[in-house]
Amino acid sequence: MSKEEKIVSDEELESFHELMHIVVDKGQKVERIDKYLMNRMENQTRNRLQNACRTGLIRVNGEVIKPNYKVRPLDEIRVMMEHAPLGGTGLIPQEIPLDIVYEDDDIMVINKQAGLVVHPGVGNWSGTLVNGLVHYFNSKDLPVMKGNQPDRPGLVHRIDKDTSGLLVIAKTEEAITGLSKQFYDHSIDREYIAMVWGNVEEQKGTIHGKIARHPTNRMQMFVYDDEDDIGKDATTHYEILEDLYYVTLVKCKLETGRTHQIRVHMKSIGHTLFNDARYGGDKILKGTVFTNYKRFVENTFDLLPRQALHAASLGFEHPITKERMHFECPLPEDFSLALEKWRGYTATRKELKQ
Repeated sequence: MSKEEKIVSDEELESFHELMHIVVDKGQKVERIDKYLMNRMENQTRNRLQNACRTGLIRVNGEVIKPNYKVRPLDEIRVMMEHAPLGGTGLIPQEIPLDIVYEDDDIMVINKQAGLVVHPGVGNWSGTLVNGLVHYFNSKDLPVMKGNQPDRPGLVHRIDKDTSGLLVIAKTEEAITGLSKQFYDHSIDREYIAMVWGNVEEQKGTIHGKIARHPTNRMQMFVYDDEDDIGKDATTHYEILEDLYYVTLVKCKLETGRTHQIRVHMKSIGHTLFNDARYGGDKILKGTVFTNYKRFVENTFDLLPRQALHAASLGFEHPITKERMHFECPLPEDFSLALEKWRGYTATRKELKQ
């Protein structure tokens, strides 16, 4: 240990903020703690976790541990940080570009760019959409939905960091109450455009499957059978928009809104989203073994460096005026470029067959 690395005492630790508190599953295999935590915490590097072990910010069963500590079943792990994620006094206002599709006194609809995290969380305490909203509304206090954390003002739903598309924000208490009820009642219309690996056989279909955390990889969600007493009910309706030989463009309509719902539902029927790194879609899952094809797919990954998923339309009843509202936004440039590249590849294949 270097001279700079001073172990935080038990007394000092009491004033720190707890990032994570977890009891290891009974069936957990023995593995290094840095590897174990990397699979459960977003945006953490192995070096950062090792340093946290050395300084006593990661405790196992209340004890300071070394970076090479092996996690065992039923270990109690606490991960601490010096400052609370909200800076101790509140959310940090940050000037973040907002693509505002619609706004009135009660609601705002935005088109979220890919790469923007919606709200603060482990590894993302700043630079989120919420930080941008706090800056945009200046001193105006946005309401917090019942059951939400205080760092999620205005939010009644969310989309993943690397998913683009439409979100509705509530600006008043009455608006957040009305919108949250519609989400609860599943009366919100939400349609996504996705590009998935493989040829989807049925023109239309519905996927039912309960969703909960993956049994071994806590960074993933998983679809469980109906007879399993695990997870929350989830339903996704899909329809083929375009067959592109080794990938398919589909429209997905959500009946429920579970974490990673489209991503895990499509994977469960054998059609992982294109370039979805978390679920294995960043590998060539369909196609030939030829070098030219491999280069083509890698170039397409470069054009669309994220999962091919876009929240394309959003419909709901205005919580105050009761008017039915509907919004649409086109595919962003990265998705459009990847789609055109696949269309070009498909056209070339058809020409060669003639």
